[in-house]
Amino acid sequence: MKFFLGLLVGFGLGVAAGLLLAPQPGEATLAQIGEQGVMLSNRSAGLVEKIRSRATDALSQGREIYSQTKEELTDRYSKAKSGQL
Repeated sequence: MKFFLGLLVGFGLGVAAGLLLAPQPGEATLAQIGEQGVMLSNRSAGLVEKIRSRATDALSQGREIYSQTKEELTDRYSKAKSGQL
């Protein structure tokens, strides 16, 4: 319990020191954070599209491999059942 209390106190002191020693006013800092948020949002949108595209490709490849394997195994099973192996 003492650890968490110390952690919270340390976090609070760090935030307070950061605000007091900031090189620019609060409004400028908020504007900068907002700009960074927009930039990260734009980057993440592109990343999501890349991941979605790769996942779709992997899914279609997996379905193709599944279909081929299923056909092969069905053929082998049929041959084994009829005694042609």
